[in-house]
Amino acid sequence: MSTILNLQALGNTPWPTIDPFLFCVHHNDAYPRGNGQMGPDAALTGRNLGQDFAGKDGWNMYHGEKVPGFPAHPHRGFETVTIVRKGLIDHSDSLGAIARFGGGDVQWLTAGRGIVHCEMFPLVKADAPNPTELFQIWLNLPAKNKMAEPHFTMLWNENIPRFTRLDAAGRTTEQVCITGTWDHTPSLTPPPDSWASEPDSDLGICTLKIAPHAQWTLSPAAHASTRRQLYFFAGTSLTLNGRVVEPNHAIEVRADESVELVNGVTTAELLVLQGRPIAEPVAQYGPFVMNTTAEIQQTIDDYRRTQFGGWPWGPSDPTHPRDKGRFARHADGRIQTPA
Repeated sequence: MSTILNLQALGNTPWPTIDPFLFCVHHNDAYPRGNGQMGPDAALTGRNLGQDFAGKDGWNMYHGEKVPGFPAHPHRGFETVTIVRKGLIDHSDSLGAIARFGGGDVQWLTAGRGIVHCEMFPLVKADAPNPTELFQIWLNLPAKNKMAEPHFTMLWNENIPRFTRLDAAGRTTEQVCITGTWDHTPSLTPPPDSWASEPDSDLGICTLKIAPHAQWTLSPAAHASTRRQLYFFAGTSLTLNGRVVEPNHAIEVRADESVELVNGVTTAELLVLQGRPIAEPVAQYGPFVMNTTAEIQQTIDDYRRTQFGGWPWGPSDPTHPRDKGRFARHADGRIQTPA
């Protein structure tokens, strides 16, 4: 039986996903130096501000008009996992929480019954470029948890497990373990109402950076029903159990068997998502994900009535001071900073 179950080309955005994941996007922007407002110190003429996804000059404003990013918008019924590999994100939400994170940090937001948040990309360097790279992954919630209390967890870069494996020739594979158990080693604790916290979910998220010509084996998942997808987003070629795959592909593999990865002539990078399917109906309307169309209509009505707590921050695109370090202030006033 073939190791590879499905092979799909990666378009611009979003990438294809499998249950229990709903959405996956890779933002990689070569932002220039920042201006006095922490926006790009560059002309914005020719951009469709508020809806700029064209990649002009190697970067996007997304829904931002002064600072790149995503001004206030609602969610219900799922989670966002935001992995910031380069740059910073300024977070504010309708519960009163704020944060600045990046440089390897991960924010895990359980939208649950409803939250409004913004994610702005402040260009804090005024004398140098501000490259920004991140993954945002939407993870479904089971029906029993779709109306859980909203909650966000910060996984600081300094605490996220990282491993460097050597092959017989001493070539390296670096694995960053966001969540799940990899080679019998657990990652950090996910939020309490997440599918990842279910004992048998076998939920895993990690990234791989494989040196030229390096070999590394991805061990089998814990459960036969787990689904596993590899996103090969950087490199020249990769061999999976003897089959050559070109870059910019999503590769669903059999999760119940090991996969030997043999890299080509340049460094390869992959994102790995796996988990047992939730296997429930999905009804989605933009940023709302429920189980039925009736629940979607109720969500729309609830948002129109309550705004999921309202927006306490004035403008829809707030940012923190340029010299502010990485931090998180939760809705209960608790403050976290990296170790």
